[in-house]
Amino acid sequence: MTDKNKVDSNVGASIIDTAATGLSRRSFIKGGALLTGAAFMSLVSPGVRIGAWAAGSDAPEKTDVKIGFIPLTDCASVVMASVKGFDKKYGINIIPSKEASWAAVRDKLTNGELDASHVLYGLVYGLQMGVGGPQKDMSVLMTLNNNGQAITLSNALRDKGVMDGEALRKLITSDKREYTFAQTFPTGTHAMWLNYWLAANDINPISDVKNIVVPPPQMVANMRVGNMDGYCVGEPWNARAIMDKIGFTATTTQDIWQDHPEKVLGTTKAWVDQYPNTARAMVAAILDASKYIDQMSNRRETAEVIATKSYVNTEVNVIDGRLEGHYDNGAGKTWDDKNYMKFFGDGVVNFPYLSDAMWFMTQHKRWGMLKTDPDYLAVAKSVNRIDVYKDAAAMAKVALPSSDMRSCKLMDGKVWDGSNPKEYAASFAIKA
Repeated sequence: MTDKNKVDSNVGASIIDTAATGLSRRSFIKGGALLTGAAFMSLVSPGVRIGAWAAGSDAPEKTDVKIGFIPLTDCASVVMASVKGFDKKYGINIIPSKEASWAAVRDKLTNGELDASHVLYGLVYGLQMGVGGPQKDMSVLMTLNNNGQAITLSNALRDKGVMDGEALRKLITSDKREYTFAQTFPTGTHAMWLNYWLAANDINPISDVKNIVVPPPQMVANMRVGNMDGYCVGEPWNARAIMDKIGFTATTTQDIWQDHPEKVLGTTKAWVDQYPNTARAMVAAILDASKYIDQMSNRRETAEVIATKSYVNTEVNVIDGRLEGHYDNGAGKTWDDKNYMKFFGDGVVNFPYLSDAMWFMTQHKRWGMLKTDPDYLAVAKSVNRIDVYKDAAAMAKVALPSSDMRSCKLMDGKVWDGSNPKEYAASFAIKA
């Protein structure tokens, strides 16, 4: 295999001086007022302009914001916030930065080369807990999307009659050899979806198969040359495998957990502490982009934009079908999935639920990455910046959910609601 195709093994606020007006920043924002810098300045007399801005306004502390992304369909809200100019409304300039791997995103976030990034939920928590790289205090500002990933199996497995997890287990049991499955980062979402799906089918993802890390854009090339039997990744790299006739979709991640959290807007705690107004503006801009993308009439345009070389670099039709909820598993089944990739969902998608964050930590504990149970809720409260999100949601006129927690049922029937994470983490028959 060439160096290019080698497996990546790295594991690891713009209103007015509150003292002069008697209005708090929060009450002003929640009242729905939103002025750009130019519009505000036009309303303030020349004699007070400098004082109002210099005395600690809500203007973004920095205007150029470099946000990393990996070439995946779910980078769309970051890209469209920039392309459609939603960022300018809030006084910032989003600069999308295409990255090669999640390990590169990790390193550039922690060393300050990126202001923020489209990033795997579990990668942020791996860094926070010091199990996905050197420990770093991190922040999740919002969830970018739900659903829209998949597990692809090779056509070689299909030729042996493997179409689902049950058949895969039978083959692994009867035909002894090393079976290799890839995901995109050890503590990330794809690793957790792959592990959960295998374990739910009585396949231990640690002892029964070889579990490797491959950057998303390299998945198809590695399967083509026989480096793996299956992989879990975001779109469009599952649809691409079907187009290239090297694999088929065994399951989508929304079938593992309907409306699961996926990518988040992540950064370091230090960055948010230094640039809180910029953080709010960034979230508000991406919320506007998320609303735009979730209008089905805008999805084709979105696909056309992100398919270009600057972003995902693939054919529009590889992206557009599943982005609009039209699925073909590459093995004779087609369907319209109402649980396709969601970017907004009336704001339900984007809220950084504490229970979502805690779930990833329970899985890190399940698979031996965390040796002891952390204070799940306390960690989630420190990382998920609900305060920043609520202010940004008010700026973007986005409704808030009634609770910071939510409940769900996964494919094996287990219910997760965040009420007893320690017990939940220990409840699985297959674990490290």
